[in-house]
Amino acid sequence: MDDTQVAEALRAYVKLLRAGKAVLARVEPRLTEAGLTPTQLGVLEAILHKGPLTQRELGRKVLTSAGNMTDVVDKLEARGLVRRTRSPRDRRVAVVALTPTGKVLIKALFPHHARDIAAAMGGLSGAELRTLGALLRKLGLAAAGEDPPLASEQTAHHLGDQSFDNECSHPRKKETSR
Repeated sequence: MDDTQVAEALRAYVKLLRAGKAVLARVEPRLTEAGLTPTQLGVLEAILHKGPLTQRELGRKVLTSAGNMTDVVDKLEARGLVRRTRSPRDRRVAVVALTPTGKVLIKALFPHHARDIAAAMGGLSGAELRTLGALLRKLGLAAAGEDPPLASEQTAHHLGDQSFDNECSHPRKKETSR
């Protein structure tokens, strides 16, 4: 590579992918044991922490296409973990909620899953994890064509909002309601 910027980007990209695969390899066994894919777990977790969501909202939260989200929800519904209902305001919109069985499963599984993630990322200190989180957020926003937040917004993000969703958020446009 003659272009050092391109070469550095490629090296960082490969490291990012390898690190992601290594972390996933540490957390997948528990998911497999529960009969869930990472995307299915993401759907259950999102509904647990945010309440019933539309399929479109779920797709944005777990970064999957509308077609894949339909398949994921179909499979979770077949297992009795979620139920789909039509929105009373717009019958074209499907709202997905946990069933009692789904709630029991995700409430039991999620704390173990979170600890598995923490163990997989245990090679980094708290400060390093915060830095990594900020860098990944900046990268995600830039890759999505959005402007990174101002330094004051980043500080407020780290100090003022400790919710799971914000600490583990995926690149997305700012939502007007949370």
